[in-house]
Amino acid sequence: MKNKWIYIAIAALVGFYLVNAYNGLVKQKQEVKAKWSQIEVQLQRRNDLILSLVKTVKGYAKHESSTLENVIAARAKATQITVDPNKLDEASMAKMAQAQGELSQALGRLMMVSEAYPELRANENFMMLQTEISGCENRLAVERKRYNEAAKEYNAGILTFPRNLIASSFGFTEAAYYQAEAGANKAPDFDF
Repeated sequence: MKNKWIYIAIAALVGFYLVNAYNGLVKQKQEVKAKWSQIEVQLQRRNDLILSLVKTVKGYAKHESSTLENVIAARAKATQITVDPNKLDEASMAKMAQAQGELSQALGRLMMVSEAYPELRANENFMMLQTEISGCENRLAVERKRYNEAAKEYNAGILTFPRNLIASSFGFTEAAYYQAEAGANKAPDFDF
């Protein structure tokens, strides 16, 4: 009879561990998704600001239509690429990073063109948008770091023994890290 209680206690402890480990993995996965959504919020804010900036520049730099069109096209491409938070894999993340990198490059070219227009640089709306985009770039960097930290913790959780057995049994997969496009390691310079 005494052995029966020992087996029941061991089974209860194992069951408790399994439930606790599974719930921990679910919480970590939700944290990764929440951090990803914060990146998306900042990307949307940046895209909205860029559109306002293009409209402001358009009024002053009428001869720079190809540069403006490139920014608009890069923005359109960047907004069309979305990443399913349930499928944060390397291929999806690479596409997103590439599109965002192209947008940053186009935006940088727009900022260089604007240097030729002193009245534009003196425009209050332009200066405000320039500051807001710069701040948005900084917030994006912070959110990317937070996402990667959450992905690291989650990935470690699903790869370490014995949680890896639970993770593989329930279909938990690794979350890809956000890696910026090559050469996109610095935000465009918006200071004039």
